[in-house]
Amino acid sequence: MQSTGWPFRRPADKPAGASFQLIWLCILLVAFCTTRGHCMTDEAIQHLRQETRDIFYHGYDSYMRYAFPEDELRPLSCAPLTRDRENPAHIEVNDVLGNYSLTLIDSLSTLAILASSPPMNRGRNKSLQDFQDGIISLVEYYGDGTNGPNGQGKRARGFDLDSKVQIFETVIRGVGGLLSAHLFAIGELPIRGYEAKVQETHGRRGILWRDGFVYDGQLLRLALDLGKRLLPAFHTPTGLPYPRVNLRHGVPFYANSPYNADPERGQCQKSSSGNLEITETCSAGAGSLVLEFSTLSRLTGDGRFEKAAKEAFWAVWSRRSSSGLIGSGIDSETGQWVTPYTGIGAGIDSFFEYAFKSHILLSGLPYDPAHADFHSPEAFLSAWEDAHEGIKRHVYRSAAYQHPHYIQVDLYTGAMRAFWIDSLSAYYQGLLTLAGHLDEAIETHLLYTALWTRYSALPERWSTASGTIESGLRWWGGRPEFIESTWYLYRATQDPWYLHVGEMTLRDIKRRCWTKCGWAGLQDVRTGEQSDRMESFFLGETAKYLFLLFDPTHPLNTLDAPFVFTTEGHPLIIPRRLRQPQSRKRTKNTFNPEEHPTPAICPLPPQPVPFSVSATAARQDLFHAASLARLHLMPSLDTLESPLTEFNADHPSISVSDVRSPSNYTYYPWTLPPELIPPNATSSKMAVRSTFDLSFPNLPNTVLNVGALQRVGEGILVNSMSGLRLGMIREPDEIITDGEVSIDERFRIYAISNVALGRDEKVFMSRELVDSFNPVDPFFTRTRDIQTLDLVIDAPPPSTSNSDSGPPSDILDAALANSSITNIEFLTDFGLDFDLSSTPTSSGDPSYLSSFLQSIQNILSSPTVPLSSMPSPPPIKRYHVSGTLPTGAGAAPLPDVPDVDLTFAVDSPLAWHSIYVHNSPLCHDRLTLDVVREYQVVVIPRGGCSFSAKLRNIPAYAPHGSSLQLVVVVSYPEHETDFLAEEGPSMREQRRQLKREVNPLVQPLLDEQQYTPSGLPRPHALPMIMVGGGDETMALLRRARGVGVRRRWFFLSQGVRIGNLIVL
Repeated sequence: MQSTGWPFRRPADKPAGASFQLIWLCILLVAFCTTRGHCMTDEAIQHLRQETRDIFYHGYDSYMRYAFPEDELRPLSCAPLTRDRENPAHIEVNDVLGNYSLTLIDSLSTLAILASSPPMNRGRNKSLQDFQDGIISLVEYYGDGTNGPNGQGKRARGFDLDSKVQIFETVIRGVGGLLSAHLFAIGELPIRGYEAKVQETHGRRGILWRDGFVYDGQLLRLALDLGKRLLPAFHTPTGLPYPRVNLRHGVPFYANSPYNADPERGQCQKSSSGNLEITETCSAGAGSLVLEFSTLSRLTGDGRFEKAAKEAFWAVWSRRSSSGLIGSGIDSETGQWVTPYTGIGAGIDSFFEYAFKSHILLSGLPYDPAHADFHSPEAFLSAWEDAHEGIKRHVYRSAAYQHPHYIQVDLYTGAMRAFWIDSLSAYYQGLLTLAGHLDEAIETHLLYTALWTRYSALPERWSTASGTIESGLRWWGGRPEFIESTWYLYRATQDPWYLHVGEMTLRDIKRRCWTKCGWAGLQDVRTGEQSDRMESFFLGETAKYLFLLFDPTHPLNTLDAPFVFTTEGHPLIIPRRLRQPQSRKRTKNTFNPEEHPTPAICPLPPQPVPFSVSATAARQDLFHAASLARLHLMPSLDTLESPLTEFNADHPSISVSDVRSPSNYTYYPWTLPPELIPPNATSSKMAVRSTFDLSFPNLPNTVLNVGALQRVGEGILVNSMSGLRLGMIREPDEIITDGEVSIDERFRIYAISNVALGRDEKVFMSRELVDSFNPVDPFFTRTRDIQTLDLVIDAPPPSTSNSDSGPPSDILDAALANSSITNIEFLTDFGLDFDLSSTPTSSGDPSYLSSFLQSIQNILSSPTVPLSSMPSPPPIKRYHVSGTLPTGAGAAPLPDVPDVDLTFAVDSPLAWHSIYVHNSPLCHDRLTLDVVREYQVVVIPRGGCSFSAKLRNIPAYAPHGSSLQLVVVVSYPEHETDFLAEEGPSMREQRRQLKREVNPLVQPLLDEQQYTPSGLPRPHALPMIMVGGGDETMALLRRARGVGVRRRWFFLSQGVRIGNLIVL
């Protein structure tokens, strides 16, 4: 083999040693540094930080010049945006703008953050002075929050304003902005170089600022005033607040409010259109108030706010569906969900955020242990983990769908309902990062990055199915969610990829949203048409997260304390002085959260690929996200002309480099120049879903039957196979065997004809329905279940006579009330949600029993009917109990007896009629020979010893039709819950429990060959099954007149089990 080393090498008279290694080290360092061509130097990051500051000040100075003291700025008109009093139904404006200088309140915390990193060589700290001046201006216009003359401002005393606003927006922007600014002002949140020293000044105790202003908590008092004006909305039957409130008059427009119950003074107004005020709120609006209101309560000592916010949160969470999902719209008076769709975006988003962040903010705070499930941080953490589990199972789509993303699903079943994602949902990756689900955050963030690359913004709603903007929702109002998640991901990974993503957003904002009077939103992300509104959150969140992204050493980026950013981007913290050590000794009433599936540690960021710096840019699925976003359809850049260049000299917020954006058309690595792409270059292979449709023919003499599909509690009951189409997907599934969970490939029916199914929904078919099909069809193969079956028992009902219970007619009334009138009791073992009685006397054929009791009641109620005409009760009923077959070396096949029906009939007796019930576990005693010769079925309680030891204590005998045929072991509840969490099942355990409903017991293990009591191998192994039910089953078998078995079936397709198809 030819050497590939250096072509000329001098013979090594002596080892090169350290000098040779140093040369190679230098070469590697040069190569490594070369790969940093697309990374950022400290100087580049500093320039981006300054550009972000200029972005903020261009908007803030324009607002203060053209719009203050009004709420928002119209950047195209250079005028203020105020409430639309001529059109009260214009909620897009009126819900937010309360006529209380909203943009200034929203901007104060951003000013405080900018104040920690003032520009170098500028002398004074302009941001700190603007922060203090902004507070002074608020006090000037709205007073200092006291009851005296200083409490009256130029505009109002506090927030005594005739403004009907939305609760949610007012809390997160108004209350949250005031509280965050207050915490910065008193030094609980850090501002580098600012000392919040409390001192006495002219008889006033507070923090002395320039010009003699003394800050003594004015913002906190104003926040308290605003919070009190919102409390009337929380007086509802459900604990869910009404969506809107008038800051001066309360809730006179809600007729059912207790404030309007007084017939003389109550005001049951109607809207101008003559309709009652709508009471629909949303999960985010009702459940995202805990951070602000808990902080307000802890700072003021007024616990009403924290209590009201927590009641609203738990009122939403308690109404989650069995799939673990919450909906978007919910009625505040009835508590009913208004829409069946759900996802992670608009109307729901911040609920999940506040579940986890409440755990952080409340950690270490004292609470009442007797109500820990309401107040404790562990309760909120448990809610978040269950919510994330439901989202990951039903809303999340894996790499099998081109690239991981989230969709809209049915609230109750989890079935797919729509393919769109919205710009609000881009927050979720930041939340995942904060909660430690880093890989899921990284992979799903890529799609939003690709979408921004394509549109130079995020459209309000975009379809993953069509690759186009959904329903004409093509605007971007300056939303911060994508930038917020980018900041979280950079803090967790330190991956320079996210710095480039931040630069891309910064350049696009400057290139497309700049106006001479501020920053406009985009009415159409495709054309660049601007809207005449600068939302307050653009300065309060978007600019803030961009600045923190480009300021790695900012105090908030290094603060080790339980602080959080609200959904409006306002940092909050509970002061250390209010944090008392909480006793870890738990009482019986203390909420004891279930064990979490993952340890509470921060995961390590992905390791970079060798000779690469960015682990994200080196991901194998990077271009999968680009493909899903259809980046190949993005337009080309035809011109570099831009109207903002003429203002370049006078406005430092823009530059010519912004016109030549390095993001959208040359952004590495989405659009590499062709000369850098090898001709044979390929991307990593995409995952392919294994799906197919199984169609059944139209059967003769059948017509379209509207009752062919019937929705039941846990899925769909199929009543006709004619023309049926099953859409199936092959995917890994959890298999529970002997109490252990393993992963295996199974088909799942995800659609029946045109009906979509959720991941946990089942398809039920009766045995009679599928009997007519070829049992060996390779696409629909009927297979006997070798693990489970039903033990069928004929027995008389238990005695229910009770002479002390009252007159016979009353007893019959009670019996009729407790009896069921349905004939499908056998479906309950398969997880169907029918309303059946749980008493043993309602089993079998309750319709017959019900009619029988009704006849007796009619006789007793009529004095003319003699009692001798009463019909005799049925002597026998047919019951059934789920059972499992043993596994292991000692397992023996069941006797070859036919399957029986589950409905009792005199002409279809069961196989075995002599039953012996042994009271002890048969561990230390033995059965007599007479028992095994005279009884066909022997019943033994579980426990005390192994299953093999029990069978060893049964003597050998000569097989005969009347001798022992079957051993039944009865399991008790304590044997069946060994591996369940003591504190209650989690969402994951609940799903496993659904699987166990079909196979409720583990298979008994016969770990050795069967032996006789004398120690010899048993010549004829004993068949055995195990059933549950404990004492009830033992009592039933003592009354038994006959015992039989009914085997179960399942179906395979191409050799793979159809996991959610249940044959009844």
